[in-house]
Amino acid sequence: MKERLPGRSLRLFRITKKTGEFQLRDISLEVFPGEYFVILGPTGAGKTVLLEVIAGMHAPDAGEIWLGEENITAWPPEKRRFGFVYQDYALFPHLNVRENIVFGLKNKKLPCDEIKRELKAVVSLLGIAHLLRRLPYTLSGGEQQRVAVARALIMKPRVLLLDEPLSALDPCTKEMLQQELKRLHQLTGTLIIHVTHDFEEALYLGERIGVIMGGKLLQVGSPEEIFTRPRTAAVARFVGAENIYNSEIILRGGRKYVTLGEALLQVETNLTGRAGFSVRPEHILVSSLPQPGNCLPGKVLAVYPRGLLTRVIIDAGERLVALVVAREDKGCTLAPGSTVYCSIPPAAINVFPF
Repeated sequence: MKERLPGRSLRLFRITKKTGEFQLRDISLEVFPGEYFVILGPTGAGKTVLLEVIAGMHAPDAGEIWLGEENITAWPPEKRRFGFVYQDYALFPHLNVRENIVFGLKNKKLPCDEIKRELKAVVSLLGIAHLLRRLPYTLSGGEQQRVAVARALIMKPRVLLLDEPLSALDPCTKEMLQQELKRLHQLTGTLIIHVTHDFEEALYLGERIGVIMGGKLLQVGSPEEIFTRPRTAAVARFVGAENIYNSEIILRGGRKYVTLGEALLQVETNLTGRAGFSVRPEHILVSSLPQPGNCLPGKVLAVYPRGLLTRVIIDAGERLVALVVAREDKGCTLAPGSTVYCSIPPAAINVFPF
């Protein structure tokens, strides 16, 4: 199972697909050989529809899909040889784990010795040899997920498609399976496309992330780019940059500024004119005294302790949300009505076209 598959990229050109009232709109994307690519978006964004179009379960209304130098748009699923793991695992309830995993190989009528060899390799890789005689209903969610992944991997897919594979798991099992998926990817080198609504999951697993909303692919980039440099207010809001505003970009003394309430905040941007900007809550430093640089006075409106973090809502001329680490609040009183100062480094202010 350590064999690396031939390096071929998967390319989508202007894919459009209408299903009922929903439509994928003009999606173009390239996923590189051996890449772990995450499609991130809210419920109803079109993630699963896009995955099923890639798998060949739905023909696009317009556009093309290429694997390497081959146009596979019209290929049926069985010719594409893509593995697909659904959120609900889709295991055959009347077959035991062994029978579920080798089902595809048996349909290909491979020799028994080859089936045994491939089964041994994949169950060893996933650590599920002890489960082979069990029926699916006796397995935990994490065990069922491993079996579903094993059933897909044993077919040596050109591309592995994962549809919200961790969403039904408890937090502890989910974290363990995230680590397992990353390890499997490193060992097999399979090109993986994984869809999720969970941006922490995307941040951990994705080498690159594509954000899809309302059937449109809004942004593709590294996890750092997506989470610290969102290109639209919609993406910024979805990935947790709660502080989102509009402003004219002001040029003074060779430096650029935006306005927040009555304050001028220095920014680092090539844009001019009207723009949007966002600040992540964890990038705001809250203190009891004014600080040099970008600093806004404000009044605490509400405080919400969250374990090691405290969520603070501040009126700084505009509503501002800060996340303060316990015992790192610079000695200020975080209570409704108290006056605080909010420092925001220029590099923490993400400016995007209006």
